[in-house]
Amino acid sequence: MNPQEAWNIAYNQLELQLDRATFETWLRGAAFVNHMPAEDGSDGGTFVIGVANSYARDMLQHRLYREIRRVLGDVTGQPVELSFEVARPAVTSVEADELPLFRLLNSQRPERDSLPALHQQVSRPQRPELPESELNPRFTFERFLANSHNRLTYEAAMAVAEYPASQYNPFLVYGGVGLGKTHLLQSIAHVCKARGQRVIYIPSEVFTNDLIDAIRQRTTAMFRERYRSADVLLVDDIQFIAGKESTQEEFFHTFNALYTYNKQIVLASDRHPSELTLLEDRLRSRFSGGLVMDLQPPEFETRLAILQMWAQERSIQLPSNAAEMIAEQARTNIRELEGIFNQVVATMQFARRPVTRDMAESAVLTYRKPRHHSLTLHRLLEVVAHYYKFATSDLTGPRRTARLNQARQVAMYLAREITLASLPQIGDAFGGRSHSTVLHSCNKVEEELSVDALLRQDVEALHKLLLGE
Repeated sequence: MNPQEAWNIAYNQLELQLDRATFETWLRGAAFVNHMPAEDGSDGGTFVIGVANSYARDMLQHRLYREIRRVLGDVTGQPVELSFEVARPAVTSVEADELPLFRLLNSQRPERDSLPALHQQVSRPQRPELPESELNPRFTFERFLANSHNRLTYEAAMAVAEYPASQYNPFLVYGGVGLGKTHLLQSIAHVCKARGQRVIYIPSEVFTNDLIDAIRQRTTAMFRERYRSADVLLVDDIQFIAGKESTQEEFFHTFNALYTYNKQIVLASDRHPSELTLLEDRLRSRFSGGLVMDLQPPEFETRLAILQMWAQERSIQLPSNAAEMIAEQARTNIRELEGIFNQVVATMQFARRPVTRDMAESAVLTYRKPRHHSLTLHRLLEVVAHYYKFATSDLTGPRRTARLNQARQVAMYLAREITLASLPQIGDAFGGRSHSTVLHSCNKVEEELSVDALLRQDVEALHKLLLGE
């Protein structure tokens, strides 16, 4: 099967698997352009796909990349990579201002014979992937266990999801770290998305980065169209736009545009809007003008119920005395509770024996053990690269293959778990990657450790090599 045939089959399968609106808007008319073999000589390589415009290219790269790569990989039987290129010169900012969205997406313009081949056209650099914009399938209303203090906030979030823009708009949730703000926002996003509404969930950092990129590339009109055409806009960690004048200015106009056209706005913050002193008054007043609800730390009974739910989902026998001990130890937030639970699960899997209270106590001590002070990021990169038979420059460079990606993600995970380096410091050591990319890699490895035995073996072996155990 040649690459063109593989793409044709994958294209037809995607038309059946994706919802009609998504396929017709972003993927209709996408064409195979070229196939580039992998640099390391492995099978798969990169499929170059031509699309109608840079807007479609960005959305495919950021939102549908994994789905398309999965289907194409199933067809070829090999892990593949994708590169999306614009089929014709990008629309200038002046033209973008004059054209509504449906004309930007119109791919019916006749092509000029003088244009070079698609893969030879020079297009602006693609932004890096935005994994934080993706929805976590675990963050649903069914998996959010609300205690007595948070019940009203939970029910308000459900009302927003069922009747967006009709009752509480904007809807703002605030509270400390690890209490479930992101969980509630993504739960709302899941419900609205299932009804076919255009949903955008992003951390505020992504909004800022998109704005900077749009200003630099002179595509601010497309940036505004992207966000202001949403049915539901959910922005996490909104407190981080405080002090950023350009971001606040743009978000103010985006907020007004969505509110005027009766679109739902959902926000999350670590503090009440009145306490965001570096935020402009006009934004604070708008954030406070809807429904503002808080989240409180879960009490003992709720923490115990959450542990039992996690154990049931993973088919783990968690004795009541062990569960009670864990629930007693993790009092501050759900994130700490989950960290200790994952430590217990990993200990059980490595030891290949049932969970006991003693095992849980040992896991808690390990979880809270101080990190290694002498291990440097440079040394960690050398050890991980040698283990996976790569050069250190491969882990820090831009090249991407399935095996290299996993090695890089494992290295980031170990750097966060073992060293004292912060997320930005780890990102700098890996070739200047953003802290959100590092966080996504760490979260992905944590999720896969529970289901991938080979990955657990690799992480355990590297842990021993790095700490000299």
